[in-house]
Amino acid sequence: MRRLPSLFLSHGSPMMALEPSPARTFLAGLGAQLPRPRAILVVSAHHDAAYQRGRATVTASPAPPTIHDFGGFPDELFAMRYPAPGDPGLATRVVDLLAGHGLAVTADPDRGLDHGAWVPLSLIYPDADIPVVQLSIASNASPEWHYALGKALAPLRDEDVLIVGSGSITHNLRALFSARLPIDAPAPSWVSDFTDWIADRMAAGAIDDVLHSVERAPHGADNHPTPDHILPLFVAMGAGGAPFKAERLHDSVTYGLLAMDVYAFG
Repeated sequence: MRRLPSLFLSHGSPMMALEPSPARTFLAGLGAQLPRPRAILVVSAHHDAAYQRGRATVTASPAPPTIHDFGGFPDELFAMRYPAPGDPGLATRVVDLLAGHGLAVTADPDRGLDHGAWVPLSLIYPDADIPVVQLSIASNASPEWHYALGKALAPLRDEDVLIVGSGSITHNLRALFSARLPIDAPAPSWVSDFTDWIADRMAAGAIDDVLHSVERAPHGADNHPTPDHILPLFVAMGAGGAPFKAERLHDSVTYGLLAMDVYAFG
């Protein structure tokens, strides 16, 4: 029986869909390196139950719309669509798996795919012919809660479902907008020290350190003033199962401050 890995993707700016960058080139070749899944489950930083009255949701539309949840970008980006089918049956399976672990989630028949899902997927699987379901994070819940969420979802890897956590290994938008660095600017030390620490702790199998990297890593709070974009990493880690095995597939930066690391687990 084949078992798919779980992935963590740094999705960066929505402009990755249009602008050349090392991360864009890597993602455009990633699909060919992976066994083709029958479906994809994306846990995106932009689908946050904390802003939905605490109700964690999974998309259950057979045809999820493309959500343009951003502003101030070119019309060409707003014209893009990612018309992948949904998978209501997989949504039901997700609800059942999480309920079996005491994690409450409900199916949402209307919500579509936000840019944390469709921007990277448009590069990895440009034909949009693999069903996609999206699950919310809960930024008011702990890193351990998200790790447990991933562990509950791990059986899907044996069911030809690719589990993808989509966030960002660094995400300080205030610093990004203040600095206004060019797309190919190098990372300052406060960014690279953090990502290097994460890579070291991953290689050592230090799960608890990574779960608490915002508090323990160099410049953790500077790179994540809010937790939303690192929480999908913890879900992907949990979904990787035991024994813990992490592989850093890619590392680069865009605009100096957005580290674009990609990890595979399991």
